[in-house]
Parts: sequence; structure tokens; C-alpha cells
Amino acid sequence: MKLDMDGKAGVVTGAAGGIGLSIAEALAKARAEVLLVDRRADVKDAARELDAESHVADLSESGSAGEVVERAVQKWGRIDFLVNAAGVQARGPALELSDEDWEMLHAVNLRAVFRACRAAARRMVESQNGGAILNVASISSTVGVPGIVPYGAMKGGVVQLTRGLAVELAPHEVRVNAVAPGYVSTAMTEELWSDEDRRAEVTARIPLGRFASPEEISPAALFLLSPAAGYITGEVLHVDGGYVAR
Repeated sequence: MKLDMDGKAGVVTGAAGGIGLSIAEALAKARAEVLLVDRRADVKDAARELDAESHVADLSESGSAGEVVERAVQKWGRIDFLVNAAGVQARGPALELSDEDWEMLHAVNLRAVFRACRAAARRMVESQNGGAILNVASISSTVGVPGIVPYGAMKGGVVQLTRGLAVELAPHEVRVNAVAPGYVSTAMTEELWSDEDRRAEVTARIPLGRFASPEEISPAALFLLSPAAGYITGEVLHVDGGYVAR
């Protein structure tokens, strides 16, 4: 399979750490030109390690997603791929969630994803060279997970956004897919995997019996972005240790 991304250039959001950084590393190793984007300033350090470009931005702000895409186009004259990995979490019972938390989740996990997809797709369609968009969804977009109901609602929106855009953009050779990770050892899940009792409770539900590492998500992402997946669009690939199969 051809997973070589030589000659391709694009953007990875949420790239200062976790799944986003792992995907950016995989793309760089596959010889892609990558712009790492995050609201955290240490994304600059991550980019230097990969000999890549960086951009500090809060994607919840109006116009930010478009600026990120234009930064890539100015640098390389095109954008061939986009990875939407930026995300935030708010844990707790849905009945106790504040309006402010809901708005935060929506602004980052769904609205910013749409805005980035729209900006990148416009450039891809304009170029007439096609492209690939990858959104990071979640198992909570497929099954109900207590304690993160609003997060799951946003990720469900990401799944439908992925499928709708896949159909709408297919005539322009722009593919849109998603990966849906299960429980991954990142900063977002630290309160789960660092608590021995809660970790045991969660892993008991996972057929493979453990949390994933970010590096176990990135190969699926690289595949869906690569020429090897040239006939795949509108797909949501669960990388979850068998969680949703149970």
C-alpha cells in the first residue's frame, strides 16, 4: 500500500500533544509538509522536532479556521489535507452541565470543525486537485457514554458532518473520513487512566483490555489520508479495542 505522502501539504489541528501530535508525526514521517496548529504555544516546540511549520490559534474564534488554511496555502501554494484533531472535554452529569460548558464544547468540537472543513474544502475544490479531510470523532458518537453526554452529541455531529461532506464533495475528488478512537491515554483522559479504580472499570469494558496510546490511532489516520484510501470516503473507522463491538 502506498502510504507515502511525499508532495502533499496540509494542516493538523490540536497538534501540540495527544492524538493530533501523533498524527502530525506520522504524516511528517510519510514525507508530508505539515502545519501544526494548537492554541497552546508549545506547538512550536512540537513542530521544530518534526522540522514542520506551526501556528498558534484558538479555533473557537471567528475567522481563525480560515486563517489557518490560508497560512498553509501561502506557505505551500495549496492544501492537500486537513486533520481536525483539536478538542475539549467537560465531564459530569448532563443535568449539571452549564450553558457555558455546552457552548465551549460546541465552539471547539463541532463549529470549529465545520469552519475548518469549509475553508479547506473551498481551496481543494478551487485547485481542482482534490484532497482529503480527516475528522477525529469518538466512540461516544456511536454509543451512549455517561458523564460525557454533551461531548458525545458534538462528536455525533462530527460524524454526520463527515458523511454529508463526503457525499457533497465527492464530485470534486475531495474525500472526507473520520476516525473514532476509544479510550486513549492522553491529557484529556488523564483523570480516568490515572485513577486505578476508574481505569479498571473502564478497561473491563474494552475487549482488548487496555487504553490505546496515541500512536495506535495515527496509522489509521495516515491510511485514510493517503492514496491507499483513494476509494474510501464517508467512512467512520473505530479504533477502540473492540469497545463498540461488545
